[in-house]
Amino acid sequence: MEVGAPSARSRALAVLRVRSRALAVLLLPAALAVVLVAARMTDRLLADPWPAVTVVVCAVAALVLLAGGAFAAVVLRASPAVTPTVPLSETAAPDLYRLVRDLADRMDVPAPSAIALTPDCDSWLEDRTHAAHRRGSGSGGISAGPETEPGAAPVLVIGSPFLWWMRVAELRAVLAPVVAGTGPSAHPDIADARGFLRGLDAAVDIGGRRGAGWIARPARLLLRLCREDAAEMERGVAAAASARAQGVDYALRILAQEQVGLAYAGWDRLLTRVALPAWRMGRWPARLDAGVVSALTELSRRDRLADGFTSRLGERPACDLLEQPGVIDEAASLLAARLFHGGPAEAGPDWSPVDWAAYPEEVVDRKWRTEASRLHAALDALAVPAGPAAGPAGPTLERVLGYLTGAAGEGAAGEALAGRLSGDLAREDRAGGPGAARDAEAVPLVPLQAPRSARDLLADHVTALVCCAAVDSAGGAPGLDWLDGPVLLISGDRRSDLAPHVLCLVEDGDPEPLRGWLAEVGVRPEKPVRLV
Repeated sequence: MEVGAPSARSRALAVLRVRSRALAVLLLPAALAVVLVAARMTDRLLADPWPAVTVVVCAVAALVLLAGGAFAAVVLRASPAVTPTVPLSETAAPDLYRLVRDLADRMDVPAPSAIALTPDCDSWLEDRTHAAHRRGSGSGGISAGPETEPGAAPVLVIGSPFLWWMRVAELRAVLAPVVAGTGPSAHPDIADARGFLRGLDAAVDIGGRRGAGWIARPARLLLRLCREDAAEMERGVAAAASARAQGVDYALRILAQEQVGLAYAGWDRLLTRVALPAWRMGRWPARLDAGVVSALTELSRRDRLADGFTSRLGERPACDLLEQPGVIDEAASLLAARLFHGGPAEAGPDWSPVDWAAYPEEVVDRKWRTEASRLHAALDALAVPAGPAAGPAGPTLERVLGYLTGAAGEGAAGEALAGRLSGDLAREDRAGGPGAARDAEAVPLVPLQAPRSARDLLADHVTALVCCAAVDSAGGAPGLDWLDGPVLLISGDRRSDLAPHVLCLVEDGDPEPLRGWLAEVGVRPEKPVRLV
């Protein structure tokens, strides 16, 4: 018997006992009504008040049965939220299916019924048998198939960054304990208990959305009664799966877990620093998983602790297990934009893909010029003079330098401008302006970044204007750093020393450090800047 399996089964039985007790409570009024009716039919309990009591008890029993039957139907048929994933058919990844089935055979467990990808650094088993009730209802990438049939094995969900960063042997080692979980999942008691809990979760959600407290309240009560046993059941399942996987690539798994942590760090940086600026302007990088390889390779180059990781790149990558890696990467990248930003589920005129080669020109340069344009529009709204140097040719960096320096001397340190930018940006988001290409019904499930402060917004916009001026008058160029996102290149070299000089201007009203930097680079602040 596997370690943890007896404990998991006993806890599953405890959950099922809660269900049985709830059913007994539901049937109690009906049982009492049957006793009273039988007594009346046998000429007992004929005197008052038993006729009236019998009628009342029968009425209550009918109402309880009606409400209980409706509640049971909701629990049985309710479909809990299914994780949005990219379905991966066997024809699209025959080698990956073969690897997973071989793992299942070695551990003597049922093979997963299907494989799907998630744009995140995690892997798990997901029971989708309840999804059969949702056919044709658009369940986030889940279509009816063998995995939704009653009794089907769970679906194996794999983090897409793992396929691109990990080598085949590493992926196999990481998936072994996950696949081993199909063994305990196949136990009838555990499967029954999980189905009951999923139904209760869904009933709480349905009751909350529809304002049906008579559904949500009893479901919450039953979940509270099951909470401890359910948690212990899942711990027992995990322990059993871990014990079964001990003999499969155990030594390699320890090394592979290091790659899991590294992949997570690089994926997080890639999403927040690189993908998010593109998403905000209605573009989505179409090769995020390929980008994570570049990001982690760059991290390996910079970080001495990561020395040796690049030597792995000579081994076969796990994405070779896919027939069309590029197509799968694009689908996972679009799903990532939907999950983390709330973008539409399909590409369109205001929501188009962008290749990495075009990212500097189509995202970085456009981002800078959009923010520079917003900054000058805010100055116009505050009636700030354009200055004699600008004339009809266009706005200048000198206008911003002069305003922020004078504002600091008057005790304002740029608060009016910062507040104006915050308000303008909020109005653009509400109106669906630049950077707000989103599906109104698909809010981000996992927002990547907290709202920026007004001062941070002002610093970002001034930095963008400086970068535009450097590109227009000093031979600068927009660039992409895989870990830090948009960067300014001067003569092909990244200039990472701009931020502290901008902060001196924004926070202290001191323009001299920035003016010195501009003179060093060759930027002429009095020259007009091209805006969008």
